[in-house]
Formats: sequence, C-alpha cells, structure tokens
Amino acid sequence: MTAPHHVPGVLSLIGVDAGSANLREADHLIHDLLDHLALTPGTVACTHLIRTDERRGTAVSLALPDAATAEAVWERIAGWQSPGVGAALGERSYGAKQAARTAALAAAEHARRSGGRAVVYPGAERLTGTVTVADLLVLTAIDEVTVVGAPMADGQGPDPAMPVLTRDHVRPEWRDGRLTLALAPAAGGALAPFEVPNPTPCCADHA
Repeated sequence: MTAPHHVPGVLSLIGVDAGSANLREADHLIHDLLDHLALTPGTVACTHLIRTDERRGTAVSLALPDAATAEAVWERIAGWQSPGVGAALGERSYGAKQAARTAALAAAEHARRSGGRAVVYPGAERLTGTVTVADLLVLTAIDEVTVVGAPMADGQGPDPAMPVLTRDHVRPEWRDGRLTLALAPAAGGALAPFEVPNPTPCCADHA
C-alpha cells in the first residue's frame, strides 16, 4: 500500500450513530454523510456492528485525512439537525447521549484498526466490473486479500492476475491493523467478494 492510502489517527476519527438497524442502512448513511458534510477525497468510512445493552444496530466511523479536516467536518455535524443522531470526536460528543456513546465505540474500533467494514476508501471508485487481484492491492487502500476456505501458503495470497468479479460492491474489513478483503471462488475460475450485495449495491442508489 502506498503512502497516500495511509489512514489517520484518533484525532481525525469521527463516529456517528443515526440509528441504522443494519449494514444496508449504514451504507446509505455513509453516502448521505459524504454529500451532507462535503467529505474530502481520502476519507475512509466504515460501518461497525454495535452490541450493547442499550443498542443493537450499526454505527459508522469517518477517518479524515488530517485533524484540521476533522475539525471542519465536526463543525458541520454540530449544525446538522437530525433527531436521535449522536457523534463523537476524541473526548467530545454531540447529540443524543446514547447515540454519542455508540458513535465513540465505532470511532475507537476504527482507531485500533481492529474492526470496521470499509464502504468508502481510497481507490474504491475504481472497483467496478472485473478487476485483478493486483488491481485491488495497487490501486486501492486494501492491504491484503484472502480466499475463504483456502489458507495462504507461506504468506502468499491468490495469483495477482486472478480476475475478481467486483459486482460493484467491495467491502474490506480492518483485521489486525490491515484492511483485508475476503474473496470467494466464483464462476469461470474467477474470485468475487465474499459479501454479496443485498439486494443490490447501495452505491447504485446514490449514482
């Protein structure tokens, strides 16, 4: 992964909980935030499953390119009037207290890079149609690909020339500090993302 794809630290991470019940709703929320907050290129936006005594659902996190950009986005969030929304940036919180707490959990998980499913990330817009494994690693922020049910031998992944049917829906996840995409065998000897669009790619609704 090249330097421009570096993900910033905690001072650049904002968590948002708008009551999304599932991944599809959270994907929509991320695209709405991209538009409403005028997020800059280089933003990494992830979904996070929340399982607490008070909340069962999905929150999102926004990793901005730098702390100054995060401050500007935070000011826009503070002017966002939407019932039940909570947000967190470092020790600061905004909106509904319970939602702000779960937003902080999402931001903390992203900061640790221990979890979070990336919906928006550098290079994601290039992953349409059929690409190669090499494209996934060279053109995007994805650090690693794995094939479900096929353990890597000597740390080697699939053939870089292997075609990947993106289905216009590529959602890598943070695992042990690396943005990792799980692939599965597909028709014609190709691979495809393990997560299947349901029922259609969210981004199609935001075209």
